[in-house]
Amino acid sequence: MKRTRGYFGKRRNVWTVAVNSWEKGQQYAYRDRKDKKGTFRSLWITRINAGVRQYGMSYSVFMGNLAKKGVELNRKALADLAMNNPEAFKAIVDLVK
Repeated sequence: MKRTRGYFGKRRNVWTVAVNSWEKGQQYAYRDRKDKKGTFRSLWITRINAGVRQYGMSYSVFMGNLAKKGVELNRKALADLAMNNPEAFKAIVDLVK
């Protein structure tokens, strides 16, 4: 019952309902910890694509050229550069063009 303290209605104070809702919540928490990683990857890809489109490239062409040039920056770092440091991101785009 301590684990369901903040729940609403019968989920808080009826034993069987509380146990069932807590267990279901744990299943969602496990699943969503895995999904969170994919959600962030999708966000990074969207940000990189938006940054690269300004320079007349697509995301796939940019990432392909990045691999060919041997630049080992991950998507998280590239997305951060695209958002917060456009000059550095432009330098990377010019490098792979």
